[in-house]
Amino acid sequence: MRKKSKTPNRAFKVADQIQRDLTELIARELKDPRVGMVTIQAVEVTPDYAHAKVYFSLLAGDPKACTEGLNQAAGFLRAGLFKRLHIHTVPTLHFLFDQTTERAADMNALIARAVASRAKED
Repeated sequence: MRKKSKTPNRAFKVADQIQRDLTELIARELKDPRVGMVTIQAVEVTPDYAHAKVYFSLLAGDPKACTEGLNQAAGFLRAGLFKRLHIHTVPTLHFLFDQTTERAADMNALIARAVASRAKED
């Protein structure tokens, strides 16, 4: 009987560790003024650990400028990860702004307007 592959579980563990380490590196060591209060929402690692998509949200500031700042600092952050992670290949980081919270706020506003208009009709 064939054993189940443990790579998906390992990939989740590596992604989780990258998320924790990046949060600390960005908060403590990154000095770029374009990068404000960033929260790392998720990390997706390719099966060969060559690339990682890092989804982040921003408390205040310009998402485009922050994305540019993070992508320019990706090499610095990757070097910091290399010192912390004990894996053969540290992935190349690709930062993407996560719009989930903004979309959720927009949906909540639409629902509130619909409920308010229905209440006026009754």
